[in-house]
Amino acid sequence: MKKLILFPLLLCLITLTVQTQNVISPESLWELGRVSLMDVSPDGSTIVYGVARYDVEANSGQQDLYSLSTLGGVARKITAFESFETGAQFRPDGERIGFLRNGYLWEMNPDGTDKKRISNFRMGGFRYAPTGDRILFFKEVQFGKTTLDHHPDLPMAEVHIIDDLMYRHWDKWYEGKHRNIFYIEYNDGELVGNAVNIMDEPFDSPMKPFGGMNQIAWSPDGRKIAYTCKKKFGRDYTLTTNSNIYLYDLSSGETEDLTPDNDGYDRNPTFSPDGRYIMWNSMERDGFESDRNRIFIHDFQTGERREISEGWDRNADNPQFNEDGTKVYFTSGVHATFQIFEYDIAGGAKRQLTDGIHNFYSFFVRGDFIIASKSTMSLPDEIFRVEIANGTDSQLSSVNTEMLSEIDFGEVKSEWVETTDGKQMLVWMIYPPGFDPNKKYPTILYCQGGPQSPVSQFFSYRWNFQMMASDGYIVVAPNRRGLPSFGREWNDAISEDWGGQAMLDYLSAIDHAAEKSYVDETRLGAVGASFGGYSVFWLAGNHEGRFRSFISHCGLFNLDSWYASTEEQFFANWDIGGAFWDEPVPESYLMHSPHLYAGNWDTPILVIHGEQDFRVPIGEGIQAFHTAQLQGIKSRFLYFPTEGHWVLQPQNSVLWHREFIRWLDETLKN
Repeated sequence: MKKLILFPLLLCLITLTVQTQNVISPESLWELGRVSLMDVSPDGSTIVYGVARYDVEANSGQQDLYSLSTLGGVARKITAFESFETGAQFRPDGERIGFLRNGYLWEMNPDGTDKKRISNFRMGGFRYAPTGDRILFFKEVQFGKTTLDHHPDLPMAEVHIIDDLMYRHWDKWYEGKHRNIFYIEYNDGELVGNAVNIMDEPFDSPMKPFGGMNQIAWSPDGRKIAYTCKKKFGRDYTLTTNSNIYLYDLSSGETEDLTPDNDGYDRNPTFSPDGRYIMWNSMERDGFESDRNRIFIHDFQTGERREISEGWDRNADNPQFNEDGTKVYFTSGVHATFQIFEYDIAGGAKRQLTDGIHNFYSFFVRGDFIIASKSTMSLPDEIFRVEIANGTDSQLSSVNTEMLSEIDFGEVKSEWVETTDGKQMLVWMIYPPGFDPNKKYPTILYCQGGPQSPVSQFFSYRWNFQMMASDGYIVVAPNRRGLPSFGREWNDAISEDWGGQAMLDYLSAIDHAAEKSYVDETRLGAVGASFGGYSVFWLAGNHEGRFRSFISHCGLFNLDSWYASTEEQFFANWDIGGAFWDEPVPESYLMHSPHLYAGNWDTPILVIHGEQDFRVPIGEGIQAFHTAQLQGIKSRFLYFPTEGHWVLQPQNSVLWHREFIRWLDETLKN
């Protein structure tokens, strides 16, 4: 009798264990290798890329370098230090690979042998001159005074003495240091002489905090360096996006501003192989960080300058010349996917090279093929080869293939939903593994940040749709008003209308989903971060009983207090219309601030915030949590003292995901 009872019970437990092991979890997210495409050899035969792996128990990680043939085959691990190796690139002759380890420049043979440290000083990034006789790099230079400079007899004092704005940025305090660009002579593995600072001024290139080596370029003859810089500081810096492309001449030491007449961002210069052209990305409107990204090309022979993306109604990003300089390749969003495009310089024709439900990111053009990183919502970045003739692609790297083959992913579908103003909106629907249309499922509305960041085919290690779905939820992810890849009008519509049509788009998406027989309309939740967190706070006061649970991460609760405490003022001025003391007062403060509707809150809410978030300061999360608590609403505050706008440390991230799911299970499954 006992055997008859225990056997089915044991079978049931085994089945449950197998099911649990087959879906993605917070822990398994951190077991995945994170792939970074770094370079392709000059002869087009070999790829070098990084794979970052993390140890949750140790709360740390390392990134190793690998090489792989562009025809595929078995990858070769070429570094194994206990550190992050970054910035790997082939020397122009292809004989050595340079890389950074703990900021120091190293070199090795392409097979990983004969590793040698080259520099005795740290670099933030580097680039070989095409002529092979110099290396450029950037590093921090101290320009401003520190507290110790003012009070040398008080070395233990902990204080910031602040006289201007931009004293902190995203998650870092300003300590008087700026990134400057240097070059140094190089001879077959040796740095020769002293480095030359081509800037020597208190400005940053690459621009902080996210700019990299794509913002700096050598001319093919090694005689000039083009770089991106916003030559402003303090209050002036926080009020503008006006960065320019500068051209430094090594012979004369003179610097020329190539883009003095454009008021918005100019970034990412690149030279044609013969040096005749220089090309860069450009945004037209000052203060609008998400303006349409255009491609400009300047002809040094004729002095002619033109926009080669003219008439293109979407962003044109990451432009590169092919090897003979006759064509340009770039990426662009198409209905919440990212594809590679081709532009013929002589004829002006554009061609979409790739197509499909995926995102292509960084890439290198070599001969008749392209090496690129590619992802989907069910595939973290891997390296693919794309044939230029027909756009077909084939997977080369297989960093996570074995692990992913053992995970059951939910199906991802797209639907077009009619909005309240009669437009069509693309909505991703992510279903739980083993989805049964005859059952009813709790459902989550995902609210995207930005506010101009697409809900595309990214594989996120923070807001992972498959992980949400794996716990038995349907995820509804709309590309509401303001998200790019649907044309300029759709992208621009969010500015100064945060609480308007975009919020109605969210309600249209969840109402559409709630009509489906397998969606339990009595168990709906809404989650989001940054502008998505703002959206959750706004919906909490305006949802008319639709939702049973909310989660807001680093959301904006009170636009008045946020405006007076955020750091990049140009963003606030553009997107919410200015300051709350302006006359007349911008409508955003009168109509779109979530705190205005907090008296309507009646739904459980989890508030998450990081102390080091200077874009959306911690006070926004504290205000929202106190608001819920003082009204007797079930609420919880997840506070990370060492994290910023994102939760990046392994154990913090696992905890974040566990609490995320625990909250949803408490409020939507019971």
